Amino acid sequence: MEMSELVTLLSHEALELIDEVGPIASSDDALKAVTRMRAVGHSPDLTSAVVTQARLRTRAQAKFGPFAARMLFTQAGLEQATRMPVAARHARRFVAAGIESVADLGCGIGADSLAFAGAGLRVLAVDADAVTAGITAHNLAPFGDMAEVRNSFAEDVALEGIDAAWLDPARRTKGHSETKRVTAADYSPHLDWVFGLADQLPIGVKLGPAHDRDALPADAETQWVSVDGDVVELVVWTGRLARPGVRRAALVVRGDQAHELTAPADAPDEEPRELGAFLHEPDGAVIRARLVGEVARSLQAGPVADGIAYLTSDAALTTPFVSSFRVREVFPADVKTLAKALRGLDIGTLEIKKRGMDIDPAVFRKKLNLKGSQSAALILTRAGTKRVAILADRV
Repeated sequence: MEMSELVTLLSHEALELIDEVGPIASSDDALKAVTRMRAVGHSPDLTSAVVTQARLRTRAQAKFGPFAARMLFTQAGLEQATRMPVAARHARRFVAAGIESVADLGCGIGADSLAFAGAGLRVLAVDADAVTAGITAHNLAPFGDMAEVRNSFAEDVALEGIDAAWLDPARRTKGHSETKRVTAADYSPHLDWVFGLADQLPIGVKLGPAHDRDALPADAETQWVSVDGDVVELVVWTGRLARPGVRRAALVVRGDQAHELTAPADAPDEEPRELGAFLHEPDGAVIRARLVGEVARSLQAGPVADGIAYLTSDAALTTPFVSSFRVREVFPADVKTLAKALRGLDIGTLEIKKRGMDIDPAVFRKKLNLKGSQSAALILTRAGTKRVAILADRV
């Protein structure tokens, strides 16, 4: 988005038109909206800006719920923004630590700043991009003096009077539609500066969940977060934002429920055991936090093989930290053998999962050429020292 488009969007006319256009969920909806607006004489630029925002607002409902109805977005900003339920948890962490004011350094479109202000914190929202800062100012306007927005590099902001900072470092390429997360060495602000800030005040740092663990501060709390099965972020908490005795945490959010597993360090794995009646797949946040062993011990389960994050037991398990499968049969991981067996079982719809095997599930599925009427799950992995295909049903 260019500054000229933002100026257009911030006009009273454009904001009213976005509301009037309503939800746009498809290209067909967008075409109809463009046709209607052009028919009554609206300019191409205004029409394009309004329809684009209406479509982004529709998409944003999944992340922002009712907040989306008055917000403005860039495509990249929406893609990178923290989901509102997760941002609310960030905010509660600051409140619980006795923080009263927070600097959101690299605020993007203001998702976390919204949550901070909504929790009663005074917010200084900072972004190096002028258009993004302008959008954030609009999004935070309902909070009045509780939220200030500045167009500045994070490194240039004076933090006197600020109790803590929140950072979502990234490097943005030219053009808002091209924004993307990059490798650790390319983050902006540079991560050396980011973690150096922890010497001045407590900070929370949002990183990609696959960030190099060896590059994380040893004395910080590291929390991996998953939402409805997708690992969405790694947060590094320092100072009084870090919980005593916690260095590893897996927060699992499913719908409106959240469950957390914590430990003082990476959890040692249990010894492998023979495949039992059930196979359990730990949530991605548990795997990233290296707390699979903790889950295994709490559930009296064990891994199917060394280095494989599938657990097995003879009892069904009810826990938010794993997805469970009831084992039907075990086959050699051979396409011809499997295809014959699955056709005999009238399997047509197959969920394929894999760990510890260099197999492309899409290619493997095509080779099976199944056309039956039944459904099942197929887990390709190692059990002990053997490569196996486990036919199972989700519990």
